[in-house]
Amino acid sequence: MDLRRVRPPDRDDASDPELMTRIRDEIRRDGPITFARFMEIALYDPARGYYRSRVARPGRAGDYLTAPEAHPIFGRAIAPFARAVHDAIGSPEPLTIREFGAGEGALAEPLVTALASRRIRYLVAEVEPARVESVRARLLATHSDIEVVADDGRAIDGLAIANEVLDALPTHRVVQRRDRLREILVGLAADGEELIDAEGDPSTPALADRLQDEAVALRDGQLAEVCLAVDAWVATAAAGLASGVLLIVDYGHAASELYGERRQAGTLATYQGHRVGDDPYRAVGHQDITAHVDVTAVERAATGAGLDHLGTTTQSAFLDALGLGNLLVAEQTAPGATLQGYLEARSAVVRMIDPAAMGGFPVMAFGRGLPPGITLDGLLERVGAADS
Repeated sequence: MDLRRVRPPDRDDASDPELMTRIRDEIRRDGPITFARFMEIALYDPARGYYRSRVARPGRAGDYLTAPEAHPIFGRAIAPFARAVHDAIGSPEPLTIREFGAGEGALAEPLVTALASRRIRYLVAEVEPARVESVRARLLATHSDIEVVADDGRAIDGLAIANEVLDALPTHRVVQRRDRLREILVGLAADGEELIDAEGDPSTPALADRLQDEAVALRDGQLAEVCLAVDAWVATAAAGLASGVLLIVDYGHAASELYGERRQAGTLATYQGHRVGDDPYRAVGHQDITAHVDVTAVERAATGAGLDHLGTTTQSAFLDALGLGNLLVAEQTAPGATLQGYLEARSAVVRMIDPAAMGGFPVMAFGRGLPPGITLDGLLERVGAADS
C-alpha cells in the first residue's frame, strides 16, 4: 500500500449503523468477541462489510494505492514470470491465471495485454461478485478472445496471484503481561454503545502455540497481531493448485522481525481516503483494517500444505530481475507517449522499488509439479530464509 502523493478527500468518521448494531448485539449476547471476529464482520459481512461494497476500495478515488493501481507497468512486469511458469508446466492451453482479490482489474488488464500471444483463462477470486463482472468487462473491452470467470476453487495448472490480500485477513490481537499472554478482545463501554479493547484469556491455545513454534518471546507490555486465518487461506490456495506457482506479494516480515523490539505496539493500521490511522473502532465498514503479514507463518503453512518453497525475495529485487527498468525506458518511446505519462510511470516505479515503501514488500513463491531444480526469473535473491 502506498499513501503518498494523493490528496485525501473528506471522509465521514461515522460507522455503518447496521454493522455496529450486529457487532453490539453479538457482544451483548456472547460477551467480548475476538478482534478477528470483529474484522470478519467489519470487512466481510455479506451485506455491509467494507470489502462487499460496490464502491471501489483501492485506487486514487478510493482509500489506498497498491502497485497495480499506481501504474499498469506493474502488471506488465509480472508477465515474464507468468510466461516462465506456463513454460515450466508444459504450456497447457489455455494459460490459467487465478487472481485473489482482483478488485477492478488493475493488475489483470496490463498482465493479460502483455501476454496477448497466449490464450488465457482468467479466474477472478473475489468475495464480492460485482468485482467479477467489473474485471470481465474491463478485459473483454480489449481482449475479446479471453475467458474471464468467477473462480470456483478447482485445482488449476497455472499461476495463482495474491497481491496485498493476506494483510486484510482477520487477525487476533494479543498483549504480553509479564509471563502471561493475554488476548485483546472487543467489548462495549459502560454506555453499551462504544466499542473498546477488553483484555481476557486467550480464546484459543493456538495463539501461544504459534508464537512458541516461531520461537517468539514477546516483551512485557508488547502488543502483537497473530493471524491464525493465514493457515486456512494458504491451505485453500494450495489445494487449488494442481501444478504451477502460487505468488504472494504483501507487506510483512519474518517472525523474528515482525515480533521484534522495533514493533512494541504491533502493526495494526486503518486506511481511509489515503490516510493511515490507528483506531479500528471508528468508521466501521468504511475503512480498511490491516496488519503486517507473518512471512514465517505463510512459508510454514505453504510447505505444510504440500507446496515447494521456491523463494522469498523483495518486490524491488523481483521487479528488477523481471526487467522493470527496461519497461520504464520503453515508456519513453511507446505509441502515444508523452512526457507527463513517462514522469507518472517513473514516479510509480520509484515507489514500487523504494525499500522504505513498496520495494521492501516480501514476494513469496511456492510451487507444485515443477521440473526439479528449475529457477524462475525474479526469484534469484532469497531473503528471510534464516528466519523461516
